[in-house]
Amino acid sequence: MPQDINSEDFPLRQAQEIVKSLSKPKPVIYWFDFLLHVTLGWTAFIVSVMAPAFSVIQFGAVVVSTLALYRSVIFIHELAHLKRGTFNFFRLVWNVICGFPMMAPSFTYSGVHTDHHVGKVYGTQADGEYLPFGLWPSYKLVGYLLLVFILPILFAVRFIILTPITLLNKRFEAFIWERFSSLTIDLSYRRPPPGKLDDRYWCFQEIGAFLFGATAIALVVAGVMPVTVLIMWYVIMTLIFLLNSLRTLAAHAYRNSGEHPMTRAEEFLDSVDVPGIPFLTALWAPVGLRFHATHHLFPSMPYHELHKANRALIEKLPNNHLYLAASRRSLFDALSRLWKEGREAQRRAVIEVSESGEAA
Repeated sequence: MPQDINSEDFPLRQAQEIVKSLSKPKPVIYWFDFLLHVTLGWTAFIVSVMAPAFSVIQFGAVVVSTLALYRSVIFIHELAHLKRGTFNFFRLVWNVICGFPMMAPSFTYSGVHTDHHVGKVYGTQADGEYLPFGLWPSYKLVGYLLLVFILPILFAVRFIILTPITLLNKRFEAFIWERFSSLTIDLSYRRPPPGKLDDRYWCFQEIGAFLFGATAIALVVAGVMPVTVLIMWYVIMTLIFLLNSLRTLAAHAYRNSGEHPMTRAEEFLDSVDVPGIPFLTALWAPVGLRFHATHHLFPSMPYHELHKANRALIEKLPNNHLYLAASRRSLFDALSRLWKEGREAQRRAVIEVSESGEAA
């Protein structure tokens, strides 16, 4: 955290009072937004499969499909925050036409993401969605981005191969749940046993993803569908993972070493808002995630209210400089700051080691 910023001065109670009316999710917005983009995404996917290889049409279809399906799958973040027992039909439809075909059923994020917003967990070693990138050498950021090329394959293996293994041999079920059933960035994360915050129908979701993936492969092997279907699925999924990885790196400052929990205000100032140009910024940070710091202040606030909250807090907070301290001008600005802070942290670490050696 910059030295001229004191998190203890953050006007949390005033902020809560200003946005208290922006808390109710509107089903019509959820349904319209999701169905519009998932329909556009799969339609463009079909065009990319049928178009001549490497043609302008195929290239354009891949771009449209990637952006539309990326927005569609990011609704998994909303599902993790929606009150338990609500939006049940929406959750079912999302899984069937988005979560299953993309090998990312909603249970892989529910519960796991909720822990990310627990005060004693956020930014610590128990937080599967946090790594101290802001303290690490720059090459680790590059390594994290390179993972996008193998992630689609790993997701497919998880449900097409590992799911039937758990069905045939229950001894592996706990191990696979713990090690291979969470959407996290920390590959060493160990998921706790299923609890009340997890999707109650996670077993059915797992089988649904398996059936979808196995059926697609069987149809390709049988010659019913062209192999291009699998190729384009891999290409588009890789591009989605790339966009999401860049967004993830821009979502926080990642300054905490993981040894100590952070206060709510520290958590906010370690998170990042990128209001940017609404239409363009929403392409890489969809479904409200361009206001990620504001989201960490109010985790239960629906995505369609975050822009209103951002404007209200800027206009109505008596002193808004601490709130604005979490904002970045663009994706490049957020990523470059993370890169520079990581290099600076490494430089300080080298100096400290050198000084301790001289003292000894």
